[in-house]
Amino acid sequence: MPNLIVTILLTAILVVAVVGLILLAVRLTQRPRNALIGGGLGPELIEQVLALKADNQFDQAVFLVRGETGMSHRAASRLVRKLRTPPPQPPA
Repeated sequence: MPNLIVTILLTAILVVAVVGLILLAVRLTQRPRNALIGGGLGPELIEQVLALKADNQFDQAVFLVRGETGMSHRAASRLVRKLRTPPPQPPA
């Protein structure tokens, strides 16, 4: 009889653990870690970031991107590092 109780308890613990992992996986896929919150990257934000980057204020640009988009520090740093000023358009 004690073996039956132990088996039932272990089965219940295993089921709870599996259900918890499934719920966690579903929650993580609904909003990935680096998904943009709010409006995302608009042209105004990109202009502000480029201006801060041109003034050698890299950290401030990263904080601005993080605050506006909800990105992680690593993703925001990567984005700011990759942003470049567009080449000037030739006169038409």
